[in-house]
Amino acid sequence: MHVFSIPLRTTFRGITMREGVLIRGEGGWGEWSPFLEYGNDVARPWLRCAEEAAAGDWPAPLRDLVPVNVTVPACSPERAHQIVSAGGCTTAKVKVAERGQTLADDVARLEAVRDALGPGGLVRVDANGGWDLDEAVRAIALLERAAGGLEYVEQPCATVEELAAVRRRVDVPIAADESIRRAEDPYRVRDLEAADIAVLKVQPLGGVRACLRIAEDIGLPVVVSSAVESSVGIAAGVALAAALPSLEHACGLATVQLLTDDVAVSPLLPVDGFLPVTTPELDDAALARLAAPADRVAHWERRLSAVRQDQRP
Repeated sequence: MHVFSIPLRTTFRGITMREGVLIRGEGGWGEWSPFLEYGNDVARPWLRCAEEAAAGDWPAPLRDLVPVNVTVPACSPERAHQIVSAGGCTTAKVKVAERGQTLADDVARLEAVRDALGPGGLVRVDANGGWDLDEAVRAIALLERAAGGLEYVEQPCATVEELAAVRRRVDVPIAADESIRRAEDPYRVRDLEAADIAVLKVQPLGGVRACLRIAEDIGLPVVVSSAVESSVGIAAGVALAAALPSLEHACGLATVQLLTDDVAVSPLLPVDGFLPVTTPELDDAALARLAAPADRVAHWERRLSAVRQDQRP
């Protein structure tokens, strides 16, 4: 195993460094990179995903290329414009409802993104459950105007019940993320008709095959998104997107752009808005350059041992 530590270009989810473990198996490499605040129960499906990848146990792809969006953190309008202009994508996913920021900040960011994309691009926003019901309804109207139209709004509120209520009060499609991947029952989104789109993240949900089962059962169009992984982790998301019977929307898998470096010889970066369906080759020099310090390696070794111990019957 290798423990990596890669700086982010911009603060994302309150972190400036992305850490994780690369695990070698008979079929190749898998990535295990649950966020540091997650306990063993939450981190366990992330490990199943890494083990599935390391075993080479992915379904056959149905497509060779996967369309992707550029991800824009809760940054300044100027930085947002730069990210979109350099992203090579015609769809942008923009973070909004960040703590410490205002709706006016979000509006300015959306206006900059629309300017960078031009009139033909698609804009989607992700609130990570940051609004209550009334805030969501008001914010969506303003952001739709600022963006010149929204493809969808991802997780405007925290609960499934609130998502369902927002969906009844706005015309913009609603996507569910946390209400699926962090819920005891991910199918409540379907049962309450709370979303138009399901956002699936392959590590938190336990791997490619587990996500395919959820996609089939939930019966909604799927957007595959990342957890800001290295190219090894992104490859698992690409494998899921490539195996879906239908792929109607660009996927949120172009997040290697948010990292200052990568562990692969050829990082999974978009070309003309697409990622190839491939297995990255690891770069020995990069592994050495990005190796975590000894205390962080010890932390991840202890954490991996604890989660594996919890997995035993």
